[in-house]
Formats: sequence, structure tokens, C-alpha cells
Amino acid sequence: MDYNNFICKLSFIILFIMSMLMFFFGLVVCVNDYVIFLDWNIVTLNSCNIIMSILLDYKSLLFMSFVMYISSLVINYSDSYMMGDYNLSRFIILVLMFVLSMMFLIISPNLISILLGWDGLGLVSYCLVIYYQNVKSYNAGMITALSNRIGDVALLLSIAWMMSYGSWNYLWVNNFGDLDIEMWYLIVLIIMAAMTKSAQIPFSSWLPAAMAAPTPVSALVHSSTLVTAGVYLLIRFGLIIEMYSMSDFMLFIGCLTMFMSGLGANFEFDLSKIIALSTLSQLGLMMSTIGLGYYDLAFFHLLTHALFKALLFMCAGVIIHGMNDLQDIRGMGGIVNQMPLTSICFMISNLALCGMPFLSGFYSKDLILELSLMSNFNLLIFVLFFLSTGLTVCYTFRLLYYVMVGEFNFKSLHCLGDESYGFIGPMFMLMFMSVIGGSLLSWLMFNTPNLVCLPFYMKILALVVSFIGGWVGFELSMLTNYNSFSLKNYCFISFLGSMWFMPYMSTYMISSYPLYAGLNIARVTDCGWSEEFGGQGLFMFLYKMSVVNQEYQFNYFKYYLLSFMVWMFIFVIILVCGNNYIF
Repeated sequence: MDYNNFICKLSFIILFIMSMLMFFFGLVVCVNDYVIFLDWNIVTLNSCNIIMSILLDYKSLLFMSFVMYISSLVINYSDSYMMGDYNLSRFIILVLMFVLSMMFLIISPNLISILLGWDGLGLVSYCLVIYYQNVKSYNAGMITALSNRIGDVALLLSIAWMMSYGSWNYLWVNNFGDLDIEMWYLIVLIIMAAMTKSAQIPFSSWLPAAMAAPTPVSALVHSSTLVTAGVYLLIRFGLIIEMYSMSDFMLFIGCLTMFMSGLGANFEFDLSKIIALSTLSQLGLMMSTIGLGYYDLAFFHLLTHALFKALLFMCAGVIIHGMNDLQDIRGMGGIVNQMPLTSICFMISNLALCGMPFLSGFYSKDLILELSLMSNFNLLIFVLFFLSTGLTVCYTFRLLYYVMVGEFNFKSLHCLGDESYGFIGPMFMLMFMSVIGGSLLSWLMFNTPNLVCLPFYMKILALVVSFIGGWVGFELSMLTNYNSFSLKNYCFISFLGSMWFMPYMSTYMISSYPLYAGLNIARVTDCGWSEEFGGQGLFMFLYKMSVVNQEYQFNYFKYYLLSFMVWMFIFVIILVCGNNYIF
């Protein structure tokens, strides 16, 4: 066993044991319904205390347990996926730093210590996205880092704004009863920070770009850590968001993000980007659930989504690995015959994403949809909510038909297979949790069942929408070239398929005008008038004067004689004037 293998196995064992301990501790806390709040006095200097606050309730303990469980399996998966990488130990250390930053974010009720984990996530995610050092990775890392910096600045401003309340602890902010404009500013900043970290409109373009990272990173980042940090922060600030009437805004932004990503995934052919857009769709569902006021349900869906989405990314990584790094789903097909075990995991994770009854996604997603029908919102939100649900099933079944059921479109000489236990072991452990995780969590987190009173046609609405979405996905998979009917149709489909041109607006639109203005300013001033009146102008003036002077100093006798006569004339005048002055 070499050094890299030893690091992987040791990290896997430690994280897995800590995950089990956190899970059982979370069960005890959840069943007994109590909260542990710790104040750790790190240092005392004169009368100044530096205190680290730690909040251990069922949400933080269960979330930490899931993060550690998924990260342990991702590290075990990386041992096989990144075999032969000379820097594997550095990669594992980066992943462990990522998990540590997430731990800081989860257990901290204090905005300053939350910022420590928040900035740690942004910095380490940049290092992981640019792990494969090429131009595409550098561009993706830069847009990821700069998009997240907007949220970091908002969090810093909210820390400065909270100084007037005497504490940076959000528990006391939630209990702050008086409605004032200062607290409204604080909530706006917190929502902006959460929107950038969880890639909501208009900050959505960095999430598909972050697919440039290795697939194990995507399985960790896009399931339970980086993208869920903003949702987790809003769940903690949930009461005050509802108090200041920001729920409608969160509901609208979440539904719009869900609709946009669902449309984009149906026109995408890159396997990794389809799964990334499905993550964006589920994040929009969590945000809209927070907007509806169901914070525990949003947290429930966050946990169940982490399980099946990590499994989905792992399956995609195995398929891409076997397909010799091919990511275009049009070049795949029929892998159910070549990779049956991977196909089982891929099918279960996709069905859990759709909300297939009695898988983990069903218990959270179906409950959210049914409780949303009992809420008070307008027709636009209703249409966006259920249309996005149908689009989720649509792009999922389209993906399944392209990858698993269709004709085998890869090379006749290939190395597809399920022989690697380093892949199959972590995937089966996640598949087990993707099957039973939803029912397990629903029995633990909700002591009393939610009462849902709906008429029959509304009760089966989610099922009908899902069936229609599956049928449309099948029809889309049968179309070979559905984006070249006409120029007008092509422009419309390119608008829908490119996330409503958000990647262009986040990059070219923001950078092109300042760069163009800078070019004109440099051309007019630095290379123009400042040169004319500055260095170049002075140089040309001195050059011309020296040319004239050199012309006079050539060996022409008349110039010498003329200059001699002029100087003699001047000398005589000076002499005469001087004598007259003396007398």
C-alpha cells in the first residue's frame, strides 16, 4: 500500500466512524428534543473575550453526519477514480479542508465563525475547480470564485450591520421582536449571500461551469456542501425572513431558478452539465420551500437530495471513465448491457430525483408539492412549480433513454465494465441510503404526520405531471436534431438551452463594456493626448530643435560668417550701451 492509498483509506475510516457517531448522537438529540449550546472561551485578554460558539441540535448533527458520510465515500471512490494521479494526497487534503470548512459553517451560530467556514468553502472550491490545470478550468474557477465573492461581501456587510445589536449570534436575531428598517437591511444582505452560494438567479452561471473539477469533487460539492450552504443559512434565519415579508421574493426566485434550470437541462447534451442543472433545479425547490415557510421540509429535502445526487454524480463519473472521458450523451447508449450494476445505481438515483414513490426523494418532494397546494400563492407560482416538476421528470427520462436504453453508439472496442470494487462499493452504500433514507428521516424528524387535505384531482396532480414529463422526455430522446428547424427556432432554443444567456451576461456583458471603455481611454489619453503633451511630444520637439541646430552646425562657411557677424554686432551694441551707462 503506497502513501496515497494509505491517506485515502485512513480518511475514509475516520470520516465514516465520525459520521456514524454524529448520526446516533443526532438521533438522541432529535428524539429527546433538546439543543446543546456551547460557548468555548478561546482566549481572554484583559477584559476582551474571544468566544467560539457551537450549536448542536438535530439539524446540525444530522447535516454533519450526512456530509461526513458522503465525503468518506467520495474519498474511497477517489482512490479508484484518480488512480495514477501523482498529486492524489494533495487532492485528499483539499477535500478534507473542504469538509472542515463545512463543519465550521454547520455548527456555528455566530456570523463571524460562519464567515470562516463560508470563505473556506469558496477558497478550497476554487483550488478544486482548477485542479486540472487548463484554460477551461481556470475560467471556471475564476467565475466560481468571483460569483461567491459577492456573497462573501454581503456576509461581511451583514456582520458589520449586526454590531448595533450587541451580538453576531443569529439565535438572538431570530428572537428580536421589533420590526425596524435596520433588520430588513440585514436580511437582504443574508439573502444575497445565500443566493450567490446556492446559485440562484441571477448568480446561476457558475454552477455548471464548476463541472470542470474532478467528478468526486462534483459528487461532494453539488450534493451536500458548497451549494447547500446558502440554503442552510436561510433555514437558520427562516423566522426573521418570514417576519420581514421576504418569503414571497424567495418563493419567486426559487421557482424561477427551478424553471430555468429544468428548461436548460432538456436542451443539454453534456452528462455532467445535465446533472449540475438538476442540482440547480433542486436548489430552487429548496429556496421556494423556504419561501413557503416550510423550513423543516426544506432541510429534509436538502438531506435526501444529498444522498441521491452524490450517487448520481458517482455513476456519471464511472460512465465517463468507462467511455474514455466522453461526456456527450449522444455517444452513449445501451450501457445497461455493459455495466448492469452501475445502471442499477444510475436508475435508482434518477428515479429518486423524479420523486418515485418510496425512494428517498419521494418523501420530501411529494410532501412539499402537496403542502404547496394548501398554501396561498398566485397562479404564476403554481404553474412554475408544477411545470418545473414535470421538466425534472422530462430531462431525467431523456437522460435515461439516451444513456441506458438507446442504441450503443460508442466504439466497438471498449473497456466498459463493473469490475472495479472501488467504484461499486461506495455507490452501493449510497444506493442503500437513497432507498431507505427518506423514510428513515421522515419517521425521525416529524413526530406527527403532516395533515394534507386536498381534492382528488389535486392529490394526483404531481403524479399526472410526472407521467406527462416522462412521456415528453421519451419523445425528446427520439428527436435526433431538434435545434435546427429554422433560424428563429434555433435562436429561441439556444436562449432556453443556455440558461437564458446567463453565462454570457455574467462574463462578457460585465467585462466587455469596462474593457472596451478602458481600451478607448488608453487609446485617447495614455496613447494619445498624454503622449502628445508628455513624453512623445517633448521628444519630438527636442528632436526637431536638434535637427535645426544640427543644420546650422554643418560645415557651411556662410552660416559661420553670419553667426560671427551677428555675435560681433551684439557685442558692439552691448559695449556701446555699457559705456553710455558708465558715463
